[in-house]
Amino acid sequence: MAGTTIDEAATVEMSREEAIAALRSRQNFAAAIPAGLAAAVVGAVVWALFTYLTGMALGLIAVAIGALVGWAVRRIGRGIDLRFGVLGAVCAAFGWALGTVLCDVAFVAKDAGRPFLDVLAALGGGETIALAFRTADAMDLLFLAIAVWEGWKLSRPYGLR
Repeated sequence: MAGTTIDEAATVEMSREEAIAALRSRQNFAAAIPAGLAAAVVGAVVWALFTYLTGMALGLIAVAIGALVGWAVRRIGRGIDLRFGVLGAVCAAFGWALGTVLCDVAFVAKDAGRPFLDVLAALGGGETIALAFRTADAMDLLFLAIAVWEGWKLSRPYGLR
């Protein structure tokens, strides 16, 4: 800003503040919540479907769930505040957890030669969650961390983080 007067610098700063105020006025956290949750559920179901059909649980799909959640929160919520990043991270963790549980059920269904929904109904909520804890390993935690990071990072515009 060589050659810029103090008044001109103040005007540039005011413009930045006004731009941020305009962006904040467009934020919609109430719409970002269902968008993030829907993206998490869709991602988890796709992950479980892929696992059921192929017999392989790819942890990289958990990373894609985090990215999908972050994109949905940013696109629908149009947020720049920290809470949008937190929402993206929480929804990504939820998507990972749901996907992990559904993948475990898919493996049991495949091994038993039974339909996925029959196995899910037979196991019930408590046993399904217990199964996920019994089968979890360090790689699961690594993919959880990456999914949460993606959900956090992608939930807000790049220049305003």
